[in-house]
Amino acid sequence: MLGIIDNACRRFSSLGQSERTVRVMRLVDAEAWADAALALIELELPMWQVRRIAYDEGEWHCALSRERELPDWLDAAVEARHADLALALLSAFVEVQALAVEASRPSVPTVRPASDSFYEPVGCENFR
Repeated sequence: MLGIIDNACRRFSSLGQSERTVRVMRLVDAEAWADAALALIELELPMWQVRRIAYDEGEWHCALSRERELPDWLDAAVEARHADLALALLSAFVEVQALAVEASRPSVPTVRPASDSFYEPVGCENFR
């Protein structure tokens, strides 16, 4: 849990010793993993909500969504599953964090202009 906080949580360190970060750390110290994962999701992903938590055939299924009120077929929820509830929640959390990193990259790579020693800017306007 501390590794995820150190490597994947941008807001956690910037908030310092706020009430919310202290709460997460108390839950981690108490080894309340599922509650700590939910508190971490609330802290780090304010635009995301838990859409669904279900237990089926020995696995926990967790879905995080931006639009919880939309029908399932319209929603672009991030889903994860694991035999342990806390790990299912953390897997979904990490997936959302990975989506945020991918979305922050531009779709077209930037190219630096070649520095040409013969290049001189020229004004093209005719101010008559």
